[in-house]
Amino acid sequence: MADKIIIDGLSFALPLFIMAIGGIYSERSGITNLALEGLQGAGAFVGALVAVLLMQSMGTTSQVPYYAAMLFAMIGGMIYAMLHAVLCIKFKANQVISGVVINILAMALTAFLTKSINRVVFQAPSDKFILSVSQRWTIPGLSRIPVLGAVFTDIYPFEIIIVVVAAIAWYVLYRTKYGLHLRACGDNPHAVDAAGIDVAKVRFAAVMVSGALSGLAGMSFAYSISANYSSGIYVGYGYLSIAALIFGNWKIIPTLAACLLFGFAKSGGYQIVQAAGLPSSYSELIMILPYVLTLLLLIFFSRHNDSPKALGEVYDKGKR
Repeated sequence: MADKIIIDGLSFALPLFIMAIGGIYSERSGITNLALEGLQGAGAFVGALVAVLLMQSMGTTSQVPYYAAMLFAMIGGMIYAMLHAVLCIKFKANQVISGVVINILAMALTAFLTKSINRVVFQAPSDKFILSVSQRWTIPGLSRIPVLGAVFTDIYPFEIIIVVVAAIAWYVLYRTKYGLHLRACGDNPHAVDAAGIDVAKVRFAAVMVSGALSGLAGMSFAYSISANYSSGIYVGYGYLSIAALIFGNWKIIPTLAACLLFGFAKSGGYQIVQAAGLPSSYSELIMILPYVLTLLLLIFFSRHNDSPKALGEVYDKGKR
């Protein structure tokens, strides 16, 4: 049972983690981003549509649609994130309201478009895009290690992609000049502007990164949860990733720990229900475990949070 908890926990925690990194980029630049849930849904919609269209010509056995879906989900999320960036940076809209509206718009719009495209293009009255089942890899040798071998067993390809992308994101944020500028924009944008750096451009790019990483997360959830795309499978995950980055104090490594905690809580609870032979309704009840953990962590650790000093503040160059 421990192996299954680790395998399923990682497949849930890693997409949550990469989406949280996107939130860290946005919020460390000073832009509050509650739109992660909408960004993942919009990005995954684009990726799933591309995958379905490619499967029409390449068949369900080809892995090209899978990787194309990941790429186009990132592009779709990035483009949709531009709406949040334009509203908050160009028009100086309230960042919280913008994020909430973008979430609502994404769910309604993707549900409508999915049904319409299925009816008109595929002549199928469905609210889902049916995806092929993702292949899974097991690494010989390493998979035989007691307990830890589960980390190298039944790996989804997206898990490897996420680990690579997360490593790059960590390096860019903490080891490059752009990352330094981004973090400074979230703490003291006036100083950044005084140094001749365009605060708006840095923040705009950070929000687009959050959209790309959220789209990757959304496509990963679509393949791992049910092998199909629908607007309803993401409900709550965006907010869970926001909770993770807050508990991680807007830092990447502690955020990973929070995401792993949520992932193992979800998979562990499900395995306990299965082992105890409880009715299937209890499985649905177990789904609330990550959110219960969120409330508990909020009670005990929120007072120690150290958010970026300029988070959520509209930057006005004229007030320097």
